[in-house]
Amino acid sequence: MTPATVPDVVFHTRVRNPALGGDNPFEWKDVTTAELFGGRNVVVFGVPGAFTPACSDSHLPGFERHHEAFAALGIDLVACVSVNDAFVMYQWAKSRTVEKVVMLPDGNGDFTRLMGMLVRRTAQGMGYRSWRYAMHVEDRVIRKMFVEPGFGDDPAGVGVKVSDAETMLDYLRSR
Repeated sequence: MTPATVPDVVFHTRVRNPALGGDNPFEWKDVTTAELFGGRNVVVFGVPGAFTPACSDSHLPGFERHHEAFAALGIDLVACVSVNDAFVMYQWAKSRTVEKVVMLPDGNGDFTRLMGMLVRRTAQGMGYRSWRYAMHVEDRVIRKMFVEPGFGDDPAGVGVKVSDAETMLDYLRSR
């Protein structure tokens, strides 16, 4: 069952701090769901994993490509969440030239688990990962979720049929 509000968790992120200098001018910054979603109009999409084919080739790029359309519809933040750590999320965004979508590392899977979207992917050697979905959240209240069909452990794959940027845009335009 989908929760009425996003769960209370802490995302362990890394942010650039030029004052640090050197080759790695980043420091840890914990960000709560209250900070991310409180008083804001947000689109979040969950993906099975950084660098995986559908996530990298269509899901993430679609939301990046349509970022301005989301902003024009009053969306304050577009975020990608994955059960990967901050280092992986940073390198994945960098490899795909993602500059507008906020990358939310859910390395411990806390957010994904509490959302009811954590699935076992051990048949592919991926451990526990997020099921593919997208949701619209207003001030922490989940207004709409698009969950890919076939939810369950160890799927052969999870395509992008209903959780893509275009489906979310169509929904937002029809409200």
